[in-house]
Amino acid sequence: MDAAQLRGRFRGEIVEPGDAGYDDARKVYNAMIDRRPRLIARCRDAGDVMTAVNFGREHTLLTAIRGGGHNGGGLGICDDGLVIDLSGMKGIRVDPAARTVRVEGGCTGGEMDHATHAFGMATPGGTVSTTGVAGLTLGGGIGHLTRPCGLAIDNLLEVDVVLADGRFVTANAQEHADLFWAVRGGGGNFGVVTSFLFRLHPVATVSAGPTFWPIEQTPEVLSAYQTFILEAPEDVSGFFAFLTIPPVPLFPPELHGRNVCAVIWCSTAAPERADQATRKMRSVGTPLLDHVGPMPFPVLQSLFDPLLPPGLQWYWRADFVKSFSAEAIRTHLEQASKAPAGASQAHIYPINGAVHRVGATDTAFSYRDANFALVIVGVDPDPSNRETITKWCKDYFDAVHPYSAGGAYVNFMMEEGQPRVKAAFRDNYDRLARVKKTYDPTNFFRVNQNIQPA
Repeated sequence: MDAAQLRGRFRGEIVEPGDAGYDDARKVYNAMIDRRPRLIARCRDAGDVMTAVNFGREHTLLTAIRGGGHNGGGLGICDDGLVIDLSGMKGIRVDPAARTVRVEGGCTGGEMDHATHAFGMATPGGTVSTTGVAGLTLGGGIGHLTRPCGLAIDNLLEVDVVLADGRFVTANAQEHADLFWAVRGGGGNFGVVTSFLFRLHPVATVSAGPTFWPIEQTPEVLSAYQTFILEAPEDVSGFFAFLTIPPVPLFPPELHGRNVCAVIWCSTAAPERADQATRKMRSVGTPLLDHVGPMPFPVLQSLFDPLLPPGLQWYWRADFVKSFSAEAIRTHLEQASKAPAGASQAHIYPINGAVHRVGATDTAFSYRDANFALVIVGVDPDPSNRETITKWCKDYFDAVHPYSAGGAYVNFMMEEGQPRVKAAFRDNYDRLARVKKTYDPTNFFRVNQNIQPA
């Protein structure tokens, strides 16, 4: 293999072991992942992506695709192979008349929000602004705007894709419709998506912020939250969380280090209507802190960024959930109360509302009958605590999984084996395998939550 041959056809930067920037280039968001690729191809444009895909295929290199964000499971990098890195592809174009935004594959949610907010609009993304648009979208796209606007894929109109054979195609409802169906939830199995076209919504200011309760009040609060969020108007949302209040100026010093349950609110309704709609839930039990008010949507998206910088140790487990029984809620309280000191936490995202108006087979994302997406994350800056946070996360998951719908949101999964991948897609898996056979028959794109060709 001659890397000089690739350099000669490449606009971007090729990084190899021994190069001055190699260790920085191979770093990923999750410091628990430490892999050493043979080549990192930092692309500038779709032409670079095509060149890199062809090079990887011709030299039978294990090839990973890296967008602009996280991939907590570390599937944007590989050992002794090729990494096609899109993080330098930052193009964004808003069309205010059509109410759309076209975003290249290296953009983060914060970069997209910055561009669209100038026009008083937004499209559904995640809950942390450093999340990559590409990875989040290809897995489905759960976030603050899910209840009123649907998943990210429900607002996706078109993608540009480089296929395993090096071809560049556009997929939408009319062209390569089977590929367009598959990339809406099927992850990076089918090609390298170099750009996304999204529908925009008139969202500029939201009513947002946290309500904290003592963790001991979980049975009352989570039960009330479940009832509330399943009945609330779609323009009112908020995800439930277990966390330790961090020692930052954002929160009163007397609350620092305290284990709490919480709701992180986001409502697109007018402030007075949002306050009226959420007041009853915010008054349940005895809140320790209730700080909800109007803020620009990008501020909410980046509110917790400083608490979750790159370079922390992360371990994930996840499930979809239809409902929380009293027994399940007690189990959550028991497990969440054992969280190691620091940033480890669990989130329960509502995925009802607009998500339920799309059929289970309309996109690859099949859990349209679930009401919640649960994620448990062990998080710590110290590598010596790796085993502690991993064990807590696994134990928590093992305890609550019997109350789940059976599968998980692929963006919240580590490398957990083929049965868990199949459970994530349920009845859609066989169709995904057929699409995979059409577009990637040799399983070239396999450093992912892998769907094997039929």
